[in-house]
Amino acid sequence: MKAILLATALLSSTAAATENWSFTLTGANNYLFNGVSQTDKNPALQPGLNWDAGNGFYAGSWASNVDFGEGTNLEWDVYVGYYTELSNGLGIDAGFAQYTYHGMSESDKLNFPELYLKLAHSGFNLNLWYSYDYFGFGGGHYVIMLNKTIALNDNWSLLLGIDQSTSTDTDKYNWEGGSSFEHWQIMLQTQYAGLDIAFGYHDTSLKDRWGDAAILLTLSKTFSW
Repeated sequence: MKAILLATALLSSTAAATENWSFTLTGANNYLFNGVSQTDKNPALQPGLNWDAGNGFYAGSWASNVDFGEGTNLEWDVYVGYYTELSNGLGIDAGFAQYTYHGMSESDKLNFPELYLKLAHSGFNLNLWYSYDYFGFGGGHYVIMLNKTIALNDNWSLLLGIDQSTSTDTDKYNWEGGSSFEHWQIMLQTQYAGLDIAFGYHDTSLKDRWGDAAILLTLSKTFSW
């Protein structure tokens, strides 16, 4: 947390004249994290604050209610990163995020750091996340995701995605006794009256109810200044 705040302060000193702020409020009928419900299949309210330095660097914070059935009720994350687009149209986004959890005295044992790299080109997105202490269990974990966004017309687009979550140490963290699971999604996306709207279907290869097939609806409103 201290490292992120220090990085934010340093970045702001280099680009204060061109910085931009945005606040996004999202409502969802379920909070899915790589296809796994974080709210016991209940709705979520998710505020997010983002600062763009204007030179590629950015930082922000994001939160959501959660329900793991043991007293934890809030996830609050912070992140810092850098985005650039090359002359060939390849977008590169790399950064660091810190996940924190709150609600009971031992919720912070779930806290974990994460590094990410996202590549975008021609509607394709290849995203990678890695943590060396996933959910505080001390084991390594990574996620590889491939998405494709297809424009259907001027107002609607279709998002197709598949990802795999993998534990590098199943003795410390595993997925139903195995090292990995798959998640796939198909989402319709549009904008209406200033709202970003997404609706579609998610499913996983997990057998546990947390990874059951789900219909997801999200409504987001962004305010910029």
